[in-house]
Amino acid sequence: MHVMPLLLLVAGSAAIAAAARRTPVPPPLLLVAAGLVFAYVPGVPDYALDPHVVLPLMLPPLLYTAAVDSSYLDLRAQLRPVALLSVGYVLFATLVVGWAAYQIVPGLPLTAALVLGAVVAPPDAVAATAIARRVGLPSRVTTILQGESLVNDATAITAYRVALAAAIGEGATWAGGIGEFLLAAVGGIGIGLILMMPIHWLRTHLKEALLQNTLSLLIPFAAYAVAEEVHASGVLAVVVVALYLGHRAWEVDFATRLQEEAVWKMVAFVLESAVFALIGLQLPVVLEGLGAYEGVDAAWYAIAVFLVVVVTRFAWVYPGTFVPRLLSARIRDREPNPTWKGAFVISWAGMRGVVSLAIAFSIPLTMEGGEEFPERNLVLFLTFTTVIGTLVVQGLTLPPLIRLLKLPGRDVQAETLAEANAQAQASRVAQQRLEGLLEDERNALPPPLADRLRMVLERRQNAVWERLGSVNPVTGETVDDTYRRLSREMISAEREMFVRLRDGRYIDDEMLRTLLRRLDLEEAAAFREAE
Repeated sequence: MHVMPLLLLVAGSAAIAAAARRTPVPPPLLLVAAGLVFAYVPGVPDYALDPHVVLPLMLPPLLYTAAVDSSYLDLRAQLRPVALLSVGYVLFATLVVGWAAYQIVPGLPLTAALVLGAVVAPPDAVAATAIARRVGLPSRVTTILQGESLVNDATAITAYRVALAAAIGEGATWAGGIGEFLLAAVGGIGIGLILMMPIHWLRTHLKEALLQNTLSLLIPFAAYAVAEEVHASGVLAVVVVALYLGHRAWEVDFATRLQEEAVWKMVAFVLESAVFALIGLQLPVVLEGLGAYEGVDAAWYAIAVFLVVVVTRFAWVYPGTFVPRLLSARIRDREPNPTWKGAFVISWAGMRGVVSLAIAFSIPLTMEGGEEFPERNLVLFLTFTTVIGTLVVQGLTLPPLIRLLKLPGRDVQAETLAEANAQAQASRVAQQRLEGLLEDERNALPPPLADRLRMVLERRQNAVWERLGSVNPVTGETVDDTYRRLSREMISAEREMFVRLRDGRYIDDEMLRTLLRRLDLEEAAAFREAE
């Protein structure tokens, strides 16, 4: 892809994603719709999705940023349902969807149908995370969906390789397929476990935030490449490393964390926007070469496969949710009681995404002996329509469905109370540390400066409790909100004065940058983004 089309893709998708934030429509859906429209606008370049770009260059950073933001402890607590979905469901969907496609489409070989089943089996990490953030799902449901979407790509890619080997005549066997799956899973996890501690050690020993963030950008690509080089799962390697680094992020320098958060937010925004736009832009490529399947027949096949994909997820989720509880007292004791509403949302939230398309585009044109892969274009078409169908139908209906089911959201009051209690305990420890340090004559401070340290500590402790208090009847603000707003106004006034002094040549630009950075750090410390 040349530079100008790439720039147009990034700039256009970012602009549409930014505009979508002002609408009730989730950005992924608007980006897909825009891609479908712009695919036929004259002058728009052809954006044929290259699996050699998406899988090694776009998938690792998207998985990394999703895994770093996930909770290792929450995922460990939901390991059983996550494993049932990310491994069991993907294999189940591969077989059921493949067999159904074989029965539905005349002339489609079973091996090619199983390739289709593996391609459309995994819900997408980007789609699940983007939709879940927007609709405010309950925390346990969100954890299960995120955990599933982080791991299921590895299962699907392995199942695809086995099905493809059978389709192109490489003599795949059940024993060989199981062996390849174990190599991919165990190898990917093993590579991640080997890499995570040295990478974390390096992150904590680099002294410059710039170098640490450069390393951070390289980590997902390195983990993915090393695992794929030994034929293990690059997906699992990236996820294992990212979960460990996210869990130990508190050990990294604060300046690195500030920069890293900003950098990865930007990277995730750009990549997610481009990925969903690319999905829509594939329509002309997918429609090429359908041949005998053009028209009404292809549409009916697409609808039938889409319905099978949706029903298959319900057929797996409900038994997987309730049957183990009936059979195991240990599960009943350790896990909260699930509801049919939560299972329904998990079943309906199985959006597919760019990974399915990338895998489909990697299907070779020819098999052993030089014959064409059977119905490759039809498999591409059915993958595309399934991805679009799940994103549009399920993505658009998920928010009203959650409102209709009246699922309990996050308990903001309880979370704020827990935060306040944690802050109170931390403040007591910090107060004891401060008083002990001030008793040492080497740490002597004038009383005003010592009082300032105490006041900052007290302010940090009281800020959380104030969020639980009453609000201003005029502005609707808590005391803490008003304090933050007034402080921001003061900092803004200082910033404007510094600029006027620079414009009047009383200070130079270098001094201005120094003074503005000081204000930026104060503002960052005082006005951290509320969770």
